[in-house]
Amino acid sequence: MGSLLLAQPHNYSAALSSPVPSAGHRPVAQAVELLRASPEHAWTVSELAGDVNVSVRSLQEGFRRSMSTTPMAYLRELRMEQIYRDLADAEPGTVTVTQVAARWGISHFGRFAASYRRQFSEKPSDTMRRSSTSAD
Repeated sequence: MGSLLLAQPHNYSAALSSPVPSAGHRPVAQAVELLRASPEHAWTVSELAGDVNVSVRSLQEGFRRSMSTTPMAYLRELRMEQIYRDLADAEPGTVTVTQVAARWGISHFGRFAASYRRQFSEKPSDTMRRSSTSAD
């Protein structure tokens, strides 16, 4: 729907193409607090923007300006850090990589594994394996 509104000229085209006001520091900080408090929650940008009382566009622009990222990219980063910690701390044989990833809201495990390897330069299973050998 958004693409249609931006592509097709209409009475409100000028309003939609005008610069988006930035959310400012406070709503972005509130959004960061919410994401940090519940990174496992299935957040959407709409829900997050509603919780901090700004528009989706304003929240995205505020994140871009103050943090050089998007709200969802920031959430993925939080989740990856927590998954790494959980895998590194896991007791051998008590949990699988899939269980840890699912606990933190990961639903596409192939994409997760590729992102994890890019970020940490190892497979998630290697992190878990390394933690079990360091415990010996």
